[in-house]
Amino acid sequence: MTSRLLSGVTALAVTGLLVLSTQTASGSEAAARPGDRGTKSTWTEADKTGFGTARDRSSNVWFTLQDGRMSEVFYPDLSTPSVRSLELVVTDGETFTDRTSRHTESTVERPDPRSLRFTQVNTDPDGRYRLTEEYVTSPDHDSVTVRVRLESLDGGSYQLWALHDPALTNDGMDDRARSRGRRLVASDGSVASSLVTEPRLGARSNGLAGTDSDPWRDLADDHELGRRRDAAGPGNVVQLGRLGGVTGQPGAQEATLSLGLGREVPSAVDHARATRADGWTATQEAYDAGWHGYLDRLADVPASAAGVADQYLASALVLAAAEDKLNPGALVASPSAPWVWGDEVEGLSSPSGAYHLVWSRDSYQFGTALWAMGDRAAARRTVDWLFGVQQKPDGSFPQNSDVEGTPVWGELQLDEVALPIVLAGLVGKDDGRTWRGVRKAAEFLVGFRDEETGRRAPYSPQERWENQSGYSPNSIAAQISGLVVAADMARDRGHRALARTWLEKADRWQRKVEGWTVTTNGPLSEDPYFLRLTKNGRPDTASPYPMGDGGPESIDQREVVDPSFLDLVRYGITAPDDPEVVSTLPVIDDELGFTTPNGQFWRRFSHDGYGETRDGGQWEITDPGANTTLGRGWPLLTGERGEYAVTAGDEGAPYLATMAAAAGESDMISEQVWDGRPPTGESCCPAGEGTRAATPLVWSHAGLVRLAWTIEQGSPVDQQDVVADRYRGVAAGTR
Repeated sequence: MTSRLLSGVTALAVTGLLVLSTQTASGSEAAARPGDRGTKSTWTEADKTGFGTARDRSSNVWFTLQDGRMSEVFYPDLSTPSVRSLELVVTDGETFTDRTSRHTESTVERPDPRSLRFTQVNTDPDGRYRLTEEYVTSPDHDSVTVRVRLESLDGGSYQLWALHDPALTNDGMDDRARSRGRRLVASDGSVASSLVTEPRLGARSNGLAGTDSDPWRDLADDHELGRRRDAAGPGNVVQLGRLGGVTGQPGAQEATLSLGLGREVPSAVDHARATRADGWTATQEAYDAGWHGYLDRLADVPASAAGVADQYLASALVLAAAEDKLNPGALVASPSAPWVWGDEVEGLSSPSGAYHLVWSRDSYQFGTALWAMGDRAAARRTVDWLFGVQQKPDGSFPQNSDVEGTPVWGELQLDEVALPIVLAGLVGKDDGRTWRGVRKAAEFLVGFRDEETGRRAPYSPQERWENQSGYSPNSIAAQISGLVVAADMARDRGHRALARTWLEKADRWQRKVEGWTVTTNGPLSEDPYFLRLTKNGRPDTASPYPMGDGGPESIDQREVVDPSFLDLVRYGITAPDDPEVVSTLPVIDDELGFTTPNGQFWRRFSHDGYGETRDGGQWEITDPGANTTLGRGWPLLTGERGEYAVTAGDEGAPYLATMAAAAGESDMISEQVWDGRPPTGESCCPAGEGTRAATPLVWSHAGLVRLAWTIEQGSPVDQQDVVADRYRGVAAGTR
């Protein structure tokens, strides 16, 4: 997705235990002082290998998988993580104690390509045992359920434990935990959890992470649970319980874990117990049936995607799962918090928000994909939510918001004001409420003047990568499209003078876009080429600026290019064979493109610093010019290049295959892939495969779906005739 730079469960069959938060932001264990609230609670890494929820709206729980465990669980909505982790622990009681996230080799798959059910296999590298876990949520209850199978591979007898790390209501530092019968419950006064198992939990304990009361530390020290504490907190609590009777001998043994969530402890207990009573088989079958029914109502997998059907179906399912259930039409960017965004830095990433928020720009990408794949109701709900919930009284849209529409980050991006209009036009939403929102947004665009520079639209305080102001061809493309679509609605309602005013503005911007953003004397080519943006609307001047996101402290604007200008072609504003478009493509390929075993990818823009360090360390906000982090390749840009190829009359299939190849073993697609620069090529980091960036990135999945349908119909699925017909045959700068 964008750089997100700030400006201004369930029944587990012998399955998971919640991992307690025993790590600092840097990932190293740290001791806590006796009497405090435990070590700092942070979130797990963003490279999720699974993301699931029941299709039914009566279940408001979502789970994720990462690094051999169940990671964040969201409840009661997709902006609110309430569990950090639930993982399994295996010990022989004498010589070793293993956590699945630290001591096993993990694989994850979706056994049914038409469902978001996941199977995770954790194998001891020393060959002693294997754990197989299956994950679903209950369609009828607010719970995650996991079925676990423990196999002894060497004839040994082993104990199985569950380790649970609550982080209720998006905060892991104020929870209280206790044993209640054979259950482990936790609460923070707003949300509660209850972990029940079958067979029932045996020995149990609660403590504060990183302190002497930490039950994981107790078990790991001598492979036995010493003191059993009935309660702990408030603070960063951790809960540990033994799955009684599960030893791995004789043969494999199974168990089920159900993690219920609720507003209060009794409701969480009820959800967990009801899920356990339903049983794994009934719950799993109902879960799968919900997703099968959803896919049956969509268009069939297009012929263009026949060779990548599993990845196409996964993308359709991820798009549907990313919609909040209490707030229909609100789709989050990703169920993750990558890098520093998960470190709970006060004033920056605390409480956690990051990618599990809603951007109107992203909503446009999701809505167009939903529309193309046949979920037209969801696409229209997206428009309803944008104009009915997120839009601000002045007609603009916040940089982002939570799923209830409360703004979180405070910058203004004019493409985010325009794209809801464009989506409304695509899906045919022209009712009175939508029209009122469209009119306010269009009037905001034509009347906008930047307070800092005094420049008028289409100059934008930020563009789609969220760290620069200026004249961006991508942002201008969105604004032109928005005004043309708004004018069409106005004309249909009899507002001809208003329509004429908006069209005159759009036509002026279409005439001037290349004059604002195409350089004729830049150092990257002897031919003219589009810039990422210009600060002053004069692309033949240096006008240096600091890059942001860890890039150079100062750089000539003519040295920075970005593939995003291709939206001018996709929307139908500029022809695919426009000379400046054609002469820019080799510059983009030379500066930003790279080839991997999975195919060709592109970076966002020249000198991008939004990604891991050269040794694989996480991205963090650094001083300008630090140059310690590297932005990698973005699969969604491969999708956009494929859409351009189709528009230009070329084959889009290679780009679709590349996007699908970037998916992990469980078909989740990351925000970024390793790009050939260090540490690419090491065992951690195969070229063309996902980095530790946000995964799944819903925009990546939307891009795959949209490209498949663009190939199928032979033109961009979100190109609207009202825009394309107006500018067809009109060279930029001549209308």
